[in-house]
Amino acid sequence: MKLTTAQLMRELDSLTINGFGVPGVVLMENAGRSTVQVILSLFGAMAGKRVCVFAGRGNNGGDGFVVARYLFKEGCDITVYLLSSMDMIAGDAKINMDACGKLGVPITEVEDEAELKVLRGEIEHADLIIDALLGTGLNSEVRGLFAAAIRIINGVGAPVLAIDIPSGLDSDRGVPLGACVRADVTVTYGLPKTGQLLYPGRSYAGSLYCADIGVPAEAVQSLSPLHTLLEPSELILPEERRPDSHKGHAGRLLIVAGSPGMTGAAAMASETAARTGAGLVTLAVPESLNPILEVKITEAMTAPVPDDNGLFGQQSLDALLELLDQKTALALGPGLSHSDGPALVVRELIANARVPMVIDADGLNILAQDISVLREAKAPVVITPHPGEMARLTDMSPAEVQNDRIGVAIKLASDYNIIVVLKGAGTVIALPDRRACVNTTGNPGMATGGMGDILTGLIGGLLAQNMDPAEAAKTGVYIHGLAADRCALEFASVGYLASDLIPFIPPLLDELRLNGEEEEPEIPLIKKIY
Repeated sequence: MKLTTAQLMRELDSLTINGFGVPGVVLMENAGRSTVQVILSLFGAMAGKRVCVFAGRGNNGGDGFVVARYLFKEGCDITVYLLSSMDMIAGDAKINMDACGKLGVPITEVEDEAELKVLRGEIEHADLIIDALLGTGLNSEVRGLFAAAIRIINGVGAPVLAIDIPSGLDSDRGVPLGACVRADVTVTYGLPKTGQLLYPGRSYAGSLYCADIGVPAEAVQSLSPLHTLLEPSELILPEERRPDSHKGHAGRLLIVAGSPGMTGAAAMASETAARTGAGLVTLAVPESLNPILEVKITEAMTAPVPDDNGLFGQQSLDALLELLDQKTALALGPGLSHSDGPALVVRELIANARVPMVIDADGLNILAQDISVLREAKAPVVITPHPGEMARLTDMSPAEVQNDRIGVAIKLASDYNIIVVLKGAGTVIALPDRRACVNTTGNPGMATGGMGDILTGLIGGLLAQNMDPAEAAKTGVYIHGLAADRCALEFASVGYLASDLIPFIPPLLDELRLNGEEEEPEIPLIKKIY
């Protein structure tokens, strides 16, 4: 499913109205009617229920007037609280405000905080509050009257439904701009907005529904680049094996990992790659650690290489480059250490490898010392930083990274012609062409050591099977989160281990291959996102 930003949504609305001849008032009508469909499906018959609609002076308020009109016809005890004078309303919003007035829908003008305070008593008795104050075009902090209204909306205890986007939420970055409505449900229009899929925006939006309001598919296709929501129907999976396949057909992965105290990372990445379907997995390890890893892993082969007190270094390079010959992919970094010897090895492998590679953990810490080596790469590169590692790679703070996850990831991907997997809640996969995907799987139980090693093995195993690197990154991220979701269901929400994900990977690959089609929406023309 496509995702959009505020700017692209404005362009899409303009193209729909001016290029395809769909009047704005028709789009507004469709938006309001769709929202009422969601309300009726979630809250049941509305006759006699007290509903308060908070409306602003723009098109978001206009959508609110349409909702008010339909709910009034359903027999609701409804009032629209307009945070403006009626004289300030224009265009399609005015058409729908006037229609409400002619039907007898009560509209109360609220132009200062004192008036709002007086009205709080009647608002506190609401069965449902509709937020139609501010739309996707917001780009500054909410203050004054609107901030006071948002505090009331959040404080009365009634269920809150936001129209298009919770008022006060940055629709691109998913961060609150000062005061922000905490909705129980959001009905968004046309396409989901990136800020509704990224945290903390996702928690402000509540349950998210997307309504088809009549935007032509041709209009959507004409806009580029559009980001995407990562869903099963959009995944590319490894090809099914021929009946006469042998292990050489399924790819050969080299994993360069491990250091004293960090052998578990190497072992988990290796086992995951094998479970993902890589035909031959070779784990290159410092020679002095080989006895440990030969006990830890069975199916993957270990390849001991000369080391320096358990660390890779200059003396390891010839053996590693020889091992890389005839491989179809490289995974680099888990448990590697980022001292001088491993740093030399990482830089040389990036510059010399001619197969796609995934880099994580200490590989990323080494890159942060001199990221320019990525410009020397001769093959596609996937990196998988968490926010702290991303901060070091971009010379930012983790808070700055989290404040603009898509923007930061896209910039790094385009600057260095790589694929960036920015891990976290709503993992972002950014491509060099400035497109991004937002993942929908995963849960808080993943906040435990070793999860990144599993993802490295997953993506490495898919790369080894000659998958397109971007598709390998997307599929790996999705399955990684989905395996964790299965762990949360079968074990507990917290306390499962990274290695617990591994047995779920093969059956999930089969399940997704067989059942990748999208389910029909429960409400016609409306899709529930989460």
